[in-house]
Amino acid sequence: MRTELVTTLKRQATELLSDIERDKEPILITQHGLPSAYLLDVETYQLMQQRMTILEGIARGEQALAEGRVATHTQAKKRLARWLK
Repeated sequence: MRTELVTTLKRQATELLSDIERDKEPILITQHGLPSAYLLDVETYQLMQQRMTILEGIARGEQALAEGRVATHTQAKKRLARWLK
């Protein structure tokens, strides 16, 4: 992953955005030698958001399972049938 200074971002924003769009690789922006932000293209960001949503759903399901909040197949079908009416 490429790293750039915040001053480079200020001076060459258009070029950095072009690089991100072309290469689809995030750029780490540092300020005073410390990580400050990531620049990434919109498509990659949206894909990451979709993946996070899926992972959060899986985590909620695993938590429900661990807490014993489960339903049989028959119970689930009845609930879905009511819900889809």
